[in-house]
Amino acid sequence: MALSTNEQVRYWGIGAVVFLLCLWVMGNVLLPFITGMAIAYFLDPVADRLEAAGLSRSVATTVITLVAVVVILILLIVLIPLLVRQTAGFVSALPEYVAQLQTFIKERFPEAFKEGSAVLQGLNSVIEFVRSKGGDLANALLASAFTIVDVAIFMVVAPVVAFYMLLDWDRMIATIDGWIPRDHLETVRDLARQVDNVLAGFVRGQLTVCSILGAFYAVALMLVGLQFGVVVGLIAGLLTFIPYVGSIIGGVLSIGLALFQFWDDPIWIVAVLVIFVIGQMLEGNFLTPKLVGRSVGLHPVWLMFALSAFGSFLGFTGMLIAVPVAAMLGVFFRFGVSQYLDGRLYTGMSGQKDNGDG
Repeated sequence: MALSTNEQVRYWGIGAVVFLLCLWVMGNVLLPFITGMAIAYFLDPVADRLEAAGLSRSVATTVITLVAVVVILILLIVLIPLLVRQTAGFVSALPEYVAQLQTFIKERFPEAFKEGSAVLQGLNSVIEFVRSKGGDLANALLASAFTIVDVAIFMVVAPVVAFYMLLDWDRMIATIDGWIPRDHLETVRDLARQVDNVLAGFVRGQLTVCSILGAFYAVALMLVGLQFGVVVGLIAGLLTFIPYVGSIIGGVLSIGLALFQFWDDPIWIVAVLVIFVIGQMLEGNFLTPKLVGRSVGLHPVWLMFALSAFGSFLGFTGMLIAVPVAAMLGVFFRFGVSQYLDGRLYTGMSGQKDNGDG
């Protein structure tokens, strides 16, 4: 017996509420599983191409896994020690930078540093806090993000989930397709294709843009001799995922460091500025149009709202799923609007008559 529209809405609504409650209760427990699913989704086209070249799905998955392991090992051996050294150096050098800023302001604005002034008290407080609590603050941030056990679980579970999800991806999609109500099969398939296009265009494209920009900024800043340039460049590239945030934070950090390091040689300050100008030109005129495209339909404001909302709701896991969920909601919203524009609530009885007469 077919269900009425109201019954279908009720059941789908109950299912959505239960799904959201499960996400909220489980929270960060889902992080390695969501990460593994995201990795599998990202690599599924590669596996499909290897299958088209004549490899079986299991062999293709194994090849992809081995290549990924080699790349990760190279990054761990080469990049991680450099990042640790530069991060530790930045934390230890931060009080010196603050002191240099204090000296600079004091020479040009001596009245701001009179005994008991708010500026002097504020800078002294910052310097004292950084000196006494800088290391503790960094350790606390790391501990709050991941405990040692959580890191171990994540490093083991996420790759295993990714491997099995990639191995069974096509079979899993076929199984889910078999669960779709037959009355809505074509509609759901069409929505799924739109969601896949959005996710493929944005997530895969944006991750590629972030990787390219992160490598460009890191190498370029390192070549001009900027201290901590690799760390700042990678931060700027990774944060490109959030519109405007990566370029602003990376540019402010880089130019601020360049002002302290190259104060007597301004040409290098200009060089750092030029690096970020070139990066923004590459992103806006070439990388994003070519790799992401303009058909994604995600407005930057909507994206930032989704990141904030899901981050406050589910923490880091929420930020991880914010973009794909925002993309899916955008597809469903456009579908709902199209249904509304074709329905009686919008057209009224006259519209229905016109459609019947036509």
